[in-house]
Amino acid sequence: MRTPAGVRSAVRIGSLALLWGSGFLWIKIAIQGLSPTQVTLARLVLGAGFLAAILHVKGWRLPRGKVLWIHLAVAALFANSAPYLLFAIGEQTVSSSVAGVINATTPLWTLVIAFATRQDTSVTTARVVGLIAGFIGALLIFSPWEGGGALTNWGGIACLAAATAYAISYVYMARFLSSKEVQPIVLSASQLIAASGLTFLAMPFGGLEPIAPRTSVIVAVSVLGILGTGVAYVLNYRIIRDDGPVLASTVTYLLPVVAIALGWIALGEEITGTSLAGTVIVLLGVAITRMAPQRTHKTQK
Repeated sequence: MRTPAGVRSAVRIGSLALLWGSGFLWIKIAIQGLSPTQVTLARLVLGAGFLAAILHVKGWRLPRGKVLWIHLAVAALFANSAPYLLFAIGEQTVSSSVAGVINATTPLWTLVIAFATRQDTSVTTARVVGLIAGFIGALLIFSPWEGGGALTNWGGIACLAAATAYAISYVYMARFLSSKEVQPIVLSASQLIAASGLTFLAMPFGGLEPIAPRTSVIVAVSVLGILGTGVAYVLNYRIIRDDGPVLASTVTYLLPVVAIALGWIALGEEITGTSLAGTVIVLLGVAITRMAPQRTHKTQK
């Protein structure tokens, strides 16, 4: 008996949310035996290798053209190398659940950057209200008036910078890569290969430190790279292709929920009532901004 389309879509969305939302947990475990640079390079190489294997099986080749690869390198810097490294650095001092919550602000920064760069110039009441709500929520998450707030240490700032880097990449890819006549998985594999190269250049900065290859660390990096980076890309594009970008974008609302739940279950992390309220307000703000007509190109994570 064939599974109904609605059930298949729900399973895909749930699986993608679990893969991406659990990434913050795996990072937290991985940095117990590897430096942030080592974690970043390992996950990128594993993800790139997985996608490259798919290309080989399908008989697809990497794209050619100097200009395209320059755009891929810029996208790789802001969508992969920088945010992956910044989240790994950030989780040295903040919990995985807080990192996941801060990541939820990405759509808000994306909208601000898209407007600032005139990639999207539409201003509506819904968007203004959504942005205001979202940034109030972000303020609650950081709680700068509290001594132990995320904004009082470099970890929280690093996670915020990572979310901003994601936002920059979305706007950049919408402008320079979304219209290219290249298979999305080919672009993704190429982007991860470029990101691996960029991160390799950063190895002298923390990448040459001694490692502690415990089983938990190896498992964490493997899941983070193969599943959270490689498989997640394939699944995301499958959802976009079969169900559309609007449904695919709903995963944004599930990531902090997954991150908070796994941080609490697996690591015993706690999240304050203020941060939890901030998370709800951020997600509400994102929902309100997406009620408005969208004029940006489709983006990819």
